[in-house]
Amino acid sequence: MLKHAEIWRALDKLAAENGLSASGLARKAGLDPTAFNKSKRINPQGKPRWPTMESVAKVLDATDATLAEYARILGPAGGRSGRRYPVIGLAKAGQGGFFDDAGYPTGSGWDEVEGPDVGDPNAYALEITGESMVPVYRPRDVIIVSPAAPTKAGDRVVVRTRGGEVMAKELIRRTARRIELKSVSTRHVDPVVAAKDLDWIARIMWVSQ
Repeated sequence: MLKHAEIWRALDKLAAENGLSASGLARKAGLDPTAFNKSKRINPQGKPRWPTMESVAKVLDATDATLAEYARILGPAGGRSGRRYPVIGLAKAGQGGFFDDAGYPTGSGWDEVEGPDVGDPNAYALEITGESMVPVYRPRDVIIVSPAAPTKAGDRVVVRTRGGEVMAKELIRRTARRIELKSVSTRHVDPVVAAKDLDWIARIMWVSQ
């Protein structure tokens, strides 16, 4: 029999695999943004509150996940414990010496931060600095990114150009010639990066919101 904590843990894991917080997952599924908040998982009488089948179905549809994939997350492998990640500031990631040619973390100058296991031994964390990505990402939010995870339209990603610019954006379209991105803040233009100018792209797997 599935336990209350396992059901919610699976939704948190599905959110992490899509680079979303619990509230971001609810919003993407067309639900009240607070529907999956931890404070809503226990009712005022102190009893467990379970997500409805309708809300789970909407989440699966919004994330293009199948029921089999959700069952996998619910299974023994889905309950991965946390781990420690190398972490640097997002702005600092634009400097040389922190990544190899494939976009994997290297060198010194990294700190460490705790986070959920996203299934990639080479995943790392970046700390958001500045106000340019508010309200999606706030200063001191930490994002965990995977350089090995496949990316598709709609994924939130971190992109580094050969000129050293590092951006957290939404991937709109990727062709052999260019990468079209959408800014997470309406105050900024939606950039297009020529393929020849791309250093690396990594998918955002989790955010500490």
